[in-house]
Amino acid sequence: MTLTLGHFLALGAMLFALSVIGIFLNRKNLIVLLMAIELMLLAVNTNFVAFSYYLGDLNGQIFVFFILTVAAAESAIGLAILVLLFRNRSSINVDELNTLKG
Repeated sequence: MTLTLGHFLALGAMLFALSVIGIFLNRKNLIVLLMAIELMLLAVNTNFVAFSYYLGDLNGQIFVFFILTVAAAESAIGLAILVLLFRNRSSINVDELNTLKG
């Protein structure tokens, strides 16, 4: 059995749908929300790599490299903010963080 472009697009669609469901079902825990957003980025990156491979162009794979670099920086900053919030509030529940509104 050979893997076709449709297989990779179906995998990307399933990962993206799973992340959207994770965002809508869990609105209380910030760590799970960040993981769902990262899963969404990985689903899009899967599609970029699949199209890049099947079109014979390396631009999609290079673009994925930059997306992963920015996502790693975003995760590091997001987790640092969560650690500070947990130290100050003793909770990372979204409902208890309403005082952060401007």
